[in-house]
Amino acid sequence: MRRKIVAGNWKMNNDLSATEALLNDLIAQVPNTDVNVMVAPTYVNLFQAFNVLKEHNTEVIAQNMHQEAKGAYTGEISASMLKSVGISTVILGHSERRAYFGETDALLAKKVDTALANDMQIVFCFGEELEDRKAENHFAVVENQLKNALFHLNVADWKHIILAYEPVWAIGTGETASPEQAQEMHAFIRKTIADKFGSETATELSILYGGSVKPANAAEIFAKADVDGGLIGGAALKAADFVAIINAF
Repeated sequence: MRRKIVAGNWKMNNDLSATEALLNDLIAQVPNTDVNVMVAPTYVNLFQAFNVLKEHNTEVIAQNMHQEAKGAYTGEISASMLKSVGISTVILGHSERRAYFGETDALLAKKVDTALANDMQIVFCFGEELEDRKAENHFAVVENQLKNALFHLNVADWKHIILAYEPVWAIGTGETASPEQAQEMHAFIRKTIADKFGSETATELSILYGGSVKPANAAEIFAKADVDGGLIGGAALKAADFVAIINAF
């Protein structure tokens, strides 16, 4: 049975004091649930967050990592550095990393390999832009992103993969993705994985939705058959909203 997951990506928000305050709010409010809850603070607060939450049922994860083990890569963070402070899950391929930092499918394939070599779990993000959706190329774009970055893997590797579909066109654009559109794409993604890696792998794979999930729409989105949770942005910065999304299951 595949996992239900709600992961909060805090992005470049919250200094140390704000991080501690939000973590304490989560400790007080996150229910005892079968949902896997994850939060991704900024790098500089990962160790503190890990220590605060190590007795809690919320996992601290990283927003990104470098593909090399070590070296002259100023400002970058390696997989072993993350592991050394208790972090064993990393988000890779987020739409903002692709858009603002030029991360390509080829680069992300290397990052995926590095994470797997370090026995890390991966939340792998992908999704189409507005022009792709309007041109009705969205299925082809998503399929290519998956093939280019993940289709070199072995079946066994998929036990360490969580997929997160981000319809970039529905994030901060004024456009709205319906729960039906989310289900349509998630079903396509699951079939794409099944065709390559088998139905068992696809059935056990958790696929999250990352298209502006909020307390008001979470229950309807999560009720769809192939939506296994959400990668949450802005709503993850308020404990009450984040907990409401968790409770939407």
